Amino acid sequence: MTDTDASSSVVDFNPSRLGTKEHWDEVYQREIGTFQEIADEGEVWFGEDVLEKMVEWAIENAPPAPIAPFVLDIGTGNGVTLFGLADAGYPPDHLCGVDYSDRSVELARAIAEHREVPEITFKQCDILFNVPTPLEVMDENGWDLILDKGTFDAVSLGQYEQLEEPASRLYPVKVGALLKEGGLLLITSCNFTEQEIRNLFETPASGLHFHSRVKHRSFSFGGQTGTVVSTTAFFKTTASSSS
Repeated sequence: MTDTDASSSVVDFNPSRLGTKEHWDEVYQREIGTFQEIADEGEVWFGEDVLEKMVEWAIENAPPAPIAPFVLDIGTGNGVTLFGLADAGYPPDHLCGVDYSDRSVELARAIAEHREVPEITFKQCDILFNVPTPLEVMDENGWDLILDKGTFDAVSLGQYEQLEEPASRLYPVKVGALLKEGGLLLITSCNFTEQEIRNLFETPASGLHFHSRVKHRSFSFGGQTGTVVSTTAFFKTTASSSS
């Protein structure tokens, strides 16, 4: 599939407040207040069922032992995905969450302290413009596993006047560059179908190739069957190794 094919088969969304840093700063500022008041950790984006299935997929495809992977959670929010991995046995010092909202990072760090897993790293970072700094204990080859639960959806709703191309085209390239050879990306979306995600992420520029999918409960309407969210996995190869 060519880049032209991918571009023509996906509809770009109009900019929305849901794609702005200001919106998410406000959301997480409220959640910080709630956490400080009643220790409520906040919303589990897409629900507990989706989170559990992502963790189960990670355990099956990038298990915590015998060699623990280095995991990057992009758009970490309240950090719930990484806390799920830590509960499943992943070493906390191998886990890193980044978000462009510093309020998100503040909340996630507070929850990590409360859960007694302060070794999990949380950093403020917008990966469209900044490269997440590797953890001190990892090598320089890149991340073994990258997770995205709703972040690509928000990025695709953003308006970036400083970019020469839509963020939905740049994001897959940025993510692909962060993975090491053979590394895995697991992405959950509610705005894009699996095929649309594949069209955008499986390009020569990203180096990503389809790996597998996570099945979710389906529904039927008007003779059509679908799911509320799609979760798609990719693996990273270089051009030479994939030819």
